[in-house]
Order: sequence, then structure tokens, then C-alpha cells
Amino acid sequence: MFAERILDTIDSPADLKPLSREQLEQLAEEIRQTLIETVSKTGGHLAPNLGVVELTIGLHRALDCPKDKIVWDVGHQAYVHKLLTGRRERFDTLRTYGGVCGFPKRSESPYDVHDTGHASTSVSVALGYACARDRAGGDEAIVAVIGDGSLTGGMAFEALNHLGHLKTRMIVVLNDNEMSISRNVGALASYLGRVRLDRRYRRLRDDVESALARTKIGAAMVAAGEAAKESFKQLIVPGMLFEELGLKYVGPIDGHDIGQVEGAVRAAKDVDGPVLIHAVTRKGKGYVHAEDRPDAFHGISPFEVESGKVNGFSSKLSYTEVFGRALVAEAERDARIVAITAAMPSGTGLSYFAERFPERFFDVGIAEEHAVGLAAGLASGGFVPVVAIYSTFLQRAYDQLIMDVALQGLHVVFALDRAGIVGEDGPTHHGVFDLTYLRSIPGMSIMAPADEAELVHMLHTALASDGPVAIRYPRGSGSGAALPAEPVVLEAGRAETRRAGTDVALLAVGRMVAIAEEAASLLADNGVDATVVNARWVKPLDLEALSHAARNHRLLVTVEENTAAGGFGAAVLEALSDLAAPTPVLRLAVPDCFVTHGATEVLLHEVGLDAEGIRGAVLGRLLDLPAAGRERRPRAGNAARRRTR
Repeated sequence: MFAERILDTIDSPADLKPLSREQLEQLAEEIRQTLIETVSKTGGHLAPNLGVVELTIGLHRALDCPKDKIVWDVGHQAYVHKLLTGRRERFDTLRTYGGVCGFPKRSESPYDVHDTGHASTSVSVALGYACARDRAGGDEAIVAVIGDGSLTGGMAFEALNHLGHLKTRMIVVLNDNEMSISRNVGALASYLGRVRLDRRYRRLRDDVESALARTKIGAAMVAAGEAAKESFKQLIVPGMLFEELGLKYVGPIDGHDIGQVEGAVRAAKDVDGPVLIHAVTRKGKGYVHAEDRPDAFHGISPFEVESGKVNGFSSKLSYTEVFGRALVAEAERDARIVAITAAMPSGTGLSYFAERFPERFFDVGIAEEHAVGLAAGLASGGFVPVVAIYSTFLQRAYDQLIMDVALQGLHVVFALDRAGIVGEDGPTHHGVFDLTYLRSIPGMSIMAPADEAELVHMLHTALASDGPVAIRYPRGSGSGAALPAEPVVLEAGRAETRRAGTDVALLAVGRMVAIAEEAASLLADNGVDATVVNARWVKPLDLEALSHAARNHRLLVTVEENTAAGGFGAAVLEALSDLAAPTPVLRLAVPDCFVTHGATEVLLHEVGLDAEGIRGAVLGRLLDLPAAGRERRPRAGNAARRRTR
């Protein structure tokens, strides 16, 4: 239709302003095609972005960014925003190491005003921006874009409540991609929204009410009219919840109509107070496979465009699948077991449980605090709750972990999926803090499986234990270890020696065990004989094994996929101090920084947690140690003396 792609002419949102309606429609199609082609190669959040193409175009046509500010909730739906704000030429690097981040990132562009990745935070952050604007005397528009899923989080309602109280000028765009609304109701609601925001209507209404209020009869008429109006709105306006919170409600509008979105936002900018625009969209719009399976295409690995099939299918079960199936087997034997998740039944493997035991399954929405509080009540009521939440998201329920579960010694099992480096989703999703924040909680037991078989045993052990127990395991598949026919209860605080050596002891946790074994083989080439210990338990530690390792090796090396601050290595140092053991310790862990996005193997190499990095760090430390009697010094070879950075 056009000589060149319109998208190729868009370097900033200002380039959208002169486009005709026909050109805007063509642009939307080009963006969808770009999204599909790119995500099919890099993986990413496809369905959410396909659903906000017109919404994003309409927003940027109505706003003057970066002066005006858009805060994206979660941020997984900001790909279109990135294409329109100067990152089009690099978009093919999406989610790759050194490339465009899959979430908003302030260091990447002035159009990204807040680093996001977790849900339900946008209204709070946007309100903070609005308050800062008011105190600085600015006039910029502040917009929070939040999905109906994120609106299930309590933080969103806390912020809406405060926004309604402050009555400051701000726009909340509710991107509703689940609710079905009939045409008649939608048209009426859209009409009412337009009338309430029309300046001429507001001026006329205010003038008439002011004149009437000067007389007793007129005042009574105004009061009666207000009562009638409120009664009428309660019956027909779907946004009364927001109206009662103090926000003017507009909608529902068609979020796939650029003109409607642009018009609603322009009108909302003129309102001296908070406005909520309810936009209805369809997740995955424009790509049949994403429309048919929006959950599967919410976040997807690289796939074939025509068939929608994921590339590189592995026959190995993922840790998530192993956990889900093992939990069903446990629940078959114990009717007290119930399962809880926070809006991620598939992502946590609980879809198997939900299908088999729907009456014992609870999906609380994006409300991790409530999930843990609910588990506390269920445990007190005689059940055994299993709370399956991503490591990075359980951080949101830290107070509940302490106050509602641990303080009362309740038996709740926490299954922390996506622990450690998770790859392309980057710093907001890396589960590298859980050992630290869990280890500090009194009474909390913590396990980490070295392979899939051990995960089955650890789940069985956790369910047979008392008090709060956490199991953390990584994203993806492991070694493909054969799963046990019958799980066994592991002895609390008992480690496992995988390889015996005499020079150094590599004490590893979880996925790092297999990598430590690889490193031990590499060290052997340098004349270093290494022991490899699978710690299994981070709390309680195996003090006997630790003491033995300290007595019989020149160097202890802790290897963990957790931040070095307060993690497994810190626990080992504390224990050695209590044991008065003088053996030097080298801690290999995620450095004290936020690790970027990229393929997991690339990131592990970057932070020195691959086999080669471990070998280099160990050889470097051994060279620094004084020679002792007949002990041989290692051959450095070509190993890099590289530490985590």
C-alpha cells in the first residue's frame, strides 16, 4: 500500500502526529508483524504486546513524551512503546545480552521512566511522579497503564485509594484483556464517559448548579438531582467502584481503536483530577496462535511463525513439570495437601494439581502477600499448604513469611520456582535473593536440589517435616536424572559428597553442583584434586561435613546461584567461625549488583559461575596461598584468573 514501511519512519512519538487514519492502521499492522518476527527468534512476551498495539499508538499521539510520562505496570507489554521511542533499529536484539531489554529500563531511554518487572506498582509510582510535578510547578501529564490482572494486587488499590484522596491530576489506563462487554453497554458507557469529560458539559453543569444553589428551591433541586444521578450511575455505569474511590471513570472504550484511545486520553488530560480510562483489548490480537492460546504466548521461547510451535523441544522434563507431577502424586496419598499460587498455575506447574484436585487448589491472583496469609490460615486449620511462587515474586510477601507463618511455626511448604539466574527476563526476574531473605527467618528450613530426582525427594521431605520449609529450584530442565519410583525422606541437614579429593572442597548448592563437578574435572587437568559436596540443605547446614572438609583441604570454595551477601557462602563462614576453623574460604556467588539480561549460560559466564570461571577463581586463590610442606602448587595452565564482577 505504501512505498516504504511507515514503521521505518518512526524515530520518536512526534512522528506519529501527522499520520492519517489509514497510515496509522497500516503502522499497527507493521508493528504486529515486527513483534511476531522478532519474538519468534528471541522469545519474549508476545500476546500482551500484540494486545496493546493501538493502545500504545493512541497514548503516544495524545501525549508529549518524554515530557509526559507513561509508567507501565509489569512492563512486559512495552515492546510497542520501545518500537515507537527510538529503539526500532535495535529491536532485533530484544532480550539478548547487551541488547534491548524486555522491560522498561531507565538507563536505556528517557522514554522509560521506571524500571519495572513486578505487578501492581504502576499507580503508586505514577502518583509519586504526579506529586513531584505538583510540588515543582510542572504541567506534564502522568499516565499509569495497568492490566486487569495487576489490578488484583492489593498495592494497586492502596495507590488508587490514595490517588482518590489526593485528587491530583493523573490518568490511569486500565488495559482489560479478559472482560467481555456487549456493544450496547459499551456504547452507552463510552458516551457517558465522553460527556463527563467534555469541557462544555462540565462548564454548563457547574454554571447551572451554581445558579440554582443560590435559592432554597434551587438547592433542593440540585440535591435531588445529585441523588438521582448517583442512583442512575449505580445502575448503569460499570466503573462506579472507581468513581467511589474518587476517580472519574471513562469507558469501556475499544482499546484497538486508535481514535478512541487518543480522544479519551486527550480529554482526560484536561480534567483537574484523577481519571481512569477503561480500555478493552484482546490479548494476542492479530496472530491466530496467540489469540487461540494467549496463556501459552504470554511469555514464549523462540517459535515457528506459521505453526506456532516452540523451537528446540526438549524431551527432558523441566523442574517445574517434575514438581507439578510429584505434588499430584503426594496429594493422592495425603488429602490434607492443598496448593496455592499467585496467578501462575501453568508457570509453577500447578495446572496438573488444579485439574486433578480443583477443590484443593487456590489461585489468589497477583497477590503474593495474600497467598502466604491464606496458607497460614489453612495450616492452622489442619491442612498442609504448598505455596508455589517464583523466587523473585515471593520477595513481595516477606512480612507474611515472618509474621504469619514462621513466627507461629506453621507447616507451610514454599516451592520457589525460577531460583537463580533466569536469563532473558533480566534483573527484575532473577531469583538471586531467596537464600538471603529466607535464611534470616527463624525456624525456616531451606533445601536446593542438585537434579530433578532430588527435587522429588525434597518435596516428599518438606511435606513430612514440621514448620516452614522452602525448596528452591531453577528455571528449565536439569540433567535428565531418572525420577524415583518412590520418594524418600532426606535426613535434615545432611550433605552428600559427589566426588572425593584432597586439595580443595567445592561446596555447591542446587544447579551449581553439576557445574562444580565440571570444574573439578577441569581442575584435575591443572593438578588440583577437588572434592565436590552437594550441600542439599542451606539451613540447617551439615556441620559435620563442613568440619571434615575444613580439616582435610587447603581451601573451601562455596558455589551458589544467589547473591554473595547473606547467602550460602555467608552461612558457611558463620559456621566456620563458630567452629573456630582457620581454613580459608573462597565464595563464588552472584556479585553485589543487578545482573543484566541475556542467555543463562552467557550470564553465568559473566559472573564467573560456569565451570571455567570456577576453575580460574580456584587456581587464582590457590596461587595466593602459602605453600605447605609437601603440598604441590597448581599448574596455572591457560585458566583465566577471573573473579566475579
